[in-house]
Amino acid sequence: MISTQGSPQTRDDAVPAPAEAVEVAVAEPAEPAESAEPAATDGATAVEKGKGPRRIGVLLVVAVLAFLVDLGSKLLVVARLENHAAIKVVGDVVTFQVIRNSGAAFGMGQALTVVFTMIASAVIVVIWRIARRLYSLPWAIALGLLLGGALGNLTDRLFRAPGVFRGHVVDFISVQHFAVFNLADSAIVCGGILVVLLSFRGSNPDGTVHQQAEKPAK
Repeated sequence: MISTQGSPQTRDDAVPAPAEAVEVAVAEPAEPAESAEPAATDGATAVEKGKGPRRIGVLLVVAVLAFLVDLGSKLLVVARLENHAAIKVVGDVVTFQVIRNSGAAFGMGQALTVVFTMIASAVIVVIWRIARRLYSLPWAIALGLLLGGALGNLTDRLFRAPGVFRGHVVDFISVQHFAVFNLADSAIVCGGILVVLLSFRGSNPDGTVHQQAEKPAK
């Protein structure tokens, strides 16, 4: 039997007729290709998630507290302890005695008073510049301790004898076989240790972490 194209006898049910193929194409449109836009914005999203309110206020509060505690302690020990015998706090291990220090923290570099004054001033400027992009609370505390300690010792450099930029820092906490220091030195050391720990963890002052910044490049 000879049949024409499309006749019921020869048409394969599995192969749609042209009209049917058109209807299937219209009824089942092709799925759009996945957009690469989300991948391109992953880095920006990660950065935004790490940010919250700016922490300048926290930095300033911590710095002011550290500065006032240091200043008050120095005024007190100068008025009560200078030119007096040392006071034993923990036997002979920890004592209070006033020493005028012309050097850096823990009595180092006593011939470089002006240099250390300039370094302290530069540290304050650097901390303030970092504060403009500060969103991390731990970094705010760390930088606040550094700023308060630097301001405490810088105040001594500027206003104590023998003169401006050459003033001697008041130290009064004496640890046996270690050094004599003050609360400003302690704030600087604690702030520095916290900065090192945050850096090892990959934390940035702007609230992001190093791993987040590296993901988009992979």
